[in-house]
Amino acid sequence: MDIRGQIDAWLARLANERKASPHTIEAYRRDLAKLLRYMQTQQLPSFDALIPHRMRGFIAAEHRGGLSPKSLQRLLSSCRSLFRQLTREGLLTHDPLAGVHGPKVHRKLPQVLDVDEATALVEGEGGEALNLRDRAMLELFYSSGLRLSELIGLCWMDLDLEAGEVRVLGKGRKTRIVPVGRHAMAALCAWGEFEGREPNSPVFRGRHGAPISPRAVQARMKTLALRQGFAKHVHPHLLRHTFASHMLESSGDLRAVQELLGHADIATTQIYTHLDFQHLAKVYDAAHPRAKKRGVERSEK
Repeated sequence: MDIRGQIDAWLARLANERKASPHTIEAYRRDLAKLLRYMQTQQLPSFDALIPHRMRGFIAAEHRGGLSPKSLQRLLSSCRSLFRQLTREGLLTHDPLAGVHGPKVHRKLPQVLDVDEATALVEGEGGEALNLRDRAMLELFYSSGLRLSELIGLCWMDLDLEAGEVRVLGKGRKTRIVPVGRHAMAALCAWGEFEGREPNSPVFRGRHGAPISPRAVQARMKTLALRQGFAKHVHPHLLRHTFASHMLESSGDLRAVQELLGHADIATTQIYTHLDFQHLAKVYDAAHPRAKKRGVERSEK
């Protein structure tokens, strides 16, 4: 089997055995296409011909070509995953990425809403059908920290309105149970009474009874934010960030927030500790009599 065939076989295995999403498969395919082009340019017939020195050259070339540090790290991750599988199958006898590291990624802190902004956004106004649906969607986003794909994939049978829980299918096709707050419960009940609660029917339907599309949710949130005069860019993941930040700020329990968000790696959740520190630092600067000058210094940075 040639190198392209080995990549195709690995991607098929990811899709069939590990149930990776089409989006994940396509991201791997794009990354590994870069590696294939490099190997063809260097006239390397097999993955065994790759050595750390060549891989450093490959990464450096992609960097010079304009690939961002974050994209380079993802490219390295894709290559590592492929190489591990080839090693397990006995098709690779060494690690081509031994000692190879990408550039350090400056992790940008996500923007969040404060409590008043979040409340104003999710409560909206009016009792018409569209407003009932919007209220239920936004309350559920903020109440339970769902991803957009998780929300649009919900059916009524996934909601336990008596227990206040929702079962969601997250990344890697992993299922988790997430609590639903009382305001979200009330909004979902109101929407369910209007819409009907057929167990196999999507909670939020678009045209022809299919689940509402991601674009429709994004466009609706943008419209609602503009109507209320929000200066921030409002999108579904903003409410997930806001949920995580507010939960961590109130509880201080990083592990619990990790479970609620469905993060496989707690390092992904730890970014919200930086947001929490920023909040504490602002409180300190505003309240401590010896911190006034320090607060000015912070604002200048």
